[in-house]
Amino acid sequence: MKKLFLLLITLLIFGCQSSDMGQLIGVQGRPEFYQPDPYGMLFIPMGSYNMGPSDQDAPYAITAQSKTVSVQAFYMDETEITNNEYRQFVQWVLDSIAHNLLGESGNDAHFVTENQYGEELDPPYLNWDEEIDWESDEGREVLDELYYPEQERYYRRKELDKRKLMFKYYWIDLKAASAKSTRDLDLGSGIKSHKDRSLYIRTDIINVYPDTLCWIHDFTYSYNEPMANMYFWHPAYDNYPVVGVNWKQARAFCIWRTQYMNAFQDANEDPYVQDFRLPTESEWEWASRGGLDLSPYPWGGPYIRNSNGCFLANYKPLRGNYLDDGGFQTVVVAHYHPNDFGLYDMAGNVAEWTSNAFDESSYNFAHDLNMDYVYEAKDSEADVFKRKVIRGGSWKDIGYYIQNGTRTYEYQDTAKSYIGFRCVQTYLGRDKKDGPGASNIYN
Repeated sequence: MKKLFLLLITLLIFGCQSSDMGQLIGVQGRPEFYQPDPYGMLFIPMGSYNMGPSDQDAPYAITAQSKTVSVQAFYMDETEITNNEYRQFVQWVLDSIAHNLLGESGNDAHFVTENQYGEELDPPYLNWDEEIDWESDEGREVLDELYYPEQERYYRRKELDKRKLMFKYYWIDLKAASAKSTRDLDLGSGIKSHKDRSLYIRTDIINVYPDTLCWIHDFTYSYNEPMANMYFWHPAYDNYPVVGVNWKQARAFCIWRTQYMNAFQDANEDPYVQDFRLPTESEWEWASRGGLDLSPYPWGGPYIRNSNGCFLANYKPLRGNYLDDGGFQTVVVAHYHPNDFGLYDMAGNVAEWTSNAFDESSYNFAHDLNMDYVYEAKDSEADVFKRKVIRGGSWKDIGYYIQNGTRTYEYQDTAKSYIGFRCVQTYLGRDKKDGPGASNIYN
């Protein structure tokens, strides 16, 4: 009887594995994955280039020197993030707050309390399939706190209180988790184990609405009130680059965009995508050059005009004639010709946040593989640690700042009328040429 029992156990353990005939064939039944190009993004191939100034350091800023770096393949937004694209983020935050308020008021339809296995969720998920009724008696009573109070209303208009648009988000500090000095937990007898992962999960709460008053406080004795009144919310400016967004807001947008996409992937039982994020400055400069190494500008060559004498970017030409280049302040995205990667506005229009901290000497100590110098300053730390690299120059900058290799900075908690951003996403794999259809995997 005992032998029969052992035989049955053996069959149960090994019977289902007999199809591989004892060969090493890997885990079967894995999902197939084909990475589609994210909407509105372009594929930027991996490459090596000479990062840094391609021309004389005219102001003798000494903030960069030439350095050969290599960058892996990634996707990048074709244009800067527009007002209307950023407004989708703001609208999502507003809707999530409304769902929470309605759910907490006793309307359980706005919460999902059980998962697909019938297990209770604590805390519950928001039920995005439930429509928000802003006009019903219940909706008006519960959601009234999202509007300006009576004493703050202008001409008695019932307007949303932008101060209520707070977004709580999370990310994992992989650099802290990877540090050997902090990641190992001593279990005794020489046995070590990784610490609780929650130690490295960071969180922040931030208001997501752009600072529309940046148009006024950025310039002294300059009448920009019309831009402050209308620029972000009016449909006339839908396809203009969003401004008035600080570095933390830009990072929050990237995290939201990742989770928004992964929620769709999860619903379709597809693998998650790689994170959307701000570009490193080495990625930004590689993308800006468009494969034209040592060129001062994204379009190549040393000149800012084409053969017809027309300016090739929206910046501050000549002695301050803002109209000569076809712009004035910001212009619609993709107004000028793209570079050889197909990217628009890598020079001028608005400068762009990168993920990197600014240090004048970072080229000397940062790695030449996916060069990335990161330092997130806390509120209590000196302002020098809060500087973040911006690239590309803007509508109010002279020609020096729209060069590929020029780097400067702004403080991470400031929002300017001349700084926007775009997202990148690391390509899952080495290169699009890899795979069964590639003729030569070494190209």
